[in-house]
Amino acid sequence: MSEILSKAREFMKSEKIDFLLVNSTNEFLVEYNELNENARYLLTGFSGSTGDALLGFDKLYLFVDGRYHIQADLETNSEIVTVVKLAAGQSVLAEMSKRIPQNAVVGVCSKKNSQTRVEEMEKHFKIKLLADDGIETDSVNFGCIEDVDETVTGISSSEKIEKIQKTLALNEAILFTNLEDVSYLYNKRDFSKPYSSKIIGKSLVSKHSDTLFTGEKIKDFDKYIVSDAVYVDKNTITAYDYALLGKKSRQIKENPVQAMRTVKTEKEIEHLKDAFSKTDKTMYAIRDYIENSENISEYDIDKKLEELFYKFGAKNLSFKSIVAHNQNSALAHYSKSSKDEIIKDGSLVLIDCGAYYEGGLATDITRVFVKGKPDELQRRVYTTVLKGFLNAFNFKPDSGTTGFQIDELVRNIFAENPIEGFVFNHGLGHGIGINVHEAPPNLSCGEIAKSEIKENMCFTIEPGLYNKEHFGVRLENSCYLKDGKINSFTNMCYEKKLIDFDLLSDCEKEWLAEFEVK
Repeated sequence: MSEILSKAREFMKSEKIDFLLVNSTNEFLVEYNELNENARYLLTGFSGSTGDALLGFDKLYLFVDGRYHIQADLETNSEIVTVVKLAAGQSVLAEMSKRIPQNAVVGVCSKKNSQTRVEEMEKHFKIKLLADDGIETDSVNFGCIEDVDETVTGISSSEKIEKIQKTLALNEAILFTNLEDVSYLYNKRDFSKPYSSKIIGKSLVSKHSDTLFTGEKIKDFDKYIVSDAVYVDKNTITAYDYALLGKKSRQIKENPVQAMRTVKTEKEIEHLKDAFSKTDKTMYAIRDYIENSENISEYDIDKKLEELFYKFGAKNLSFKSIVAHNQNSALAHYSKSSKDEIIKDGSLVLIDCGAYYEGGLATDITRVFVKGKPDELQRRVYTTVLKGFLNAFNFKPDSGTTGFQIDELVRNIFAENPIEGFVFNHGLGHGIGINVHEAPPNLSCGEIAKSEIKENMCFTIEPGLYNKEHFGVRLENSCYLKDGKINSFTNMCYEKKLIDFDLLSDCEKEWLAEFEVK
C-alpha cells in the first residue's frame, strides 16, 4: 500500500493537483467491481462494493455509508486512512468539500465518474478531469457473450430497438453505455465473470440502424456516430465518453431502456419465480447443513452454499455471499467467511446470498439462523426485525406509492420498539434485475426513493438491526408489485425458535401465517 500511495502522490505532483479522487468503479462504472480492477481497494485495502477515497499529500480519506462503517474500520490502517462515516441520506460530495480547502484542485478520473456526478462535483469544489487516476489496475476482461431466449425475456431485442427508433428523428441517435441497459436491449448475458451477468458493451441506436460495440470495438464507438444529435443518460455515461461527443450530446429526458427493464415482463416475472424457487431450495439445504453439522466454520458454510447453488441450477452467484457469525453479522456487507469462526451451540449465523440462472436476473435473500437454542436478546432482535418486514410487506400501495414511504414506515416501527445499542443503518431495499442492485425502484430515506413503485417492478424488503458488540439481524425477501399488492418471490421459512410471538400483534401474527415458520 505504501508504494501505491507514493506513486499516487507522485502522479498528483505531475498533474499539479492538490487531491485525487479514487473510485471503486472501473471504466464501465460497474458497482461490484473485481478487486484487481478496483483502484480504491488497492489504495486503501477496503473491499466494499461502494465508497470513494480522497487522497491528499498528508491525508487519505475513505467515505463509506452505514453498511460499511464497521468493515471499513476493520479493513483499513487507521494510521493511514481516515474513515468518514456517512449517515443515511448524507451527501458524500458535501462531506468531501468540508475537507478540501477553497482553492484546492481535485483530480477526477473522467472514465470512472458519470457526467452527472462530475457536474455535481463542480458545484462543491474545483476539479481537473484526468484520463486516469494514476493507480495501476488490471485491464477489463471482456468475457463470453451468450443469448437469452425470448421465452424468458418476453420480448425480442428487435422489438425493444424498434420502440426506441420510433421516438427518433432522422438526424438523431441514442448512445447507451450502461451495461445493464446494453445487456437488456440485446437479450445477451455473460456469466464468465464473478457476480455478474452483464455483457461489456455500448450501443448506438439511430432511426434506421443500431450497432452493438463489444470487445476492442468499444474503443472506437465514437467513429460510428454520424447523427447531428446524440442523446445520452448523464447518470450512466462517463464524463470521458460525454466529452468525446462534444456538441452533439443531448440529455435524454427519460432513459427508454431503463424504463423498460425496471418494469418486468410477465415472462421475466415467471422466470424470477422459478429462479427463487431454486434459491429457496439452496437456503433450506444450507439451513439443514448448519443445524446438523458439527465444528463447521463460516468458510465451510460459504463453500457448501456455493456448491448448493450450482447443484440447483445456478450459472453464477449474483454477489459474494455473506456468511457472518455472531459479531460479524453486525457488518451489513461482511465478506470474509473465516475458517477461524467456528459455529457452536447458540451461534447466530446471517446468510445473505443470491444467484443468476439462465435468464441472467439476480436473486437476493437474507436469513438468520441459530445453532441450537437462541438467547432472549437474539429472539427479541429477530422478532423486531420480522415485525418491520411484515409491516413493510403488507403496506397497501396506491398509484403514487414510493419506496421512501415504505422505508419511513419501518423506521417508525423500530423507533417505537427500540433495542438499546441496535441501529438500522441502511436503506430498506433496492430494485433487482440484471444487476442485484437496480434503481428504480429504491426503498430508503434518500431522494432516489421518492419515485413511484410501478406494477411489475421487483425489489427487496430487508430491514435490519445491528450492534457491533453483539450481532446483527437482517431479513430479506425479494418482492414484486402486482395488482396493487406486494408479493414475495421468496418462500423460505422463518425460524420459529427465534420468534417471540408475544412481541407480535394479532395482525402481525396473521400476516406471518402467510409464510412458513419452522
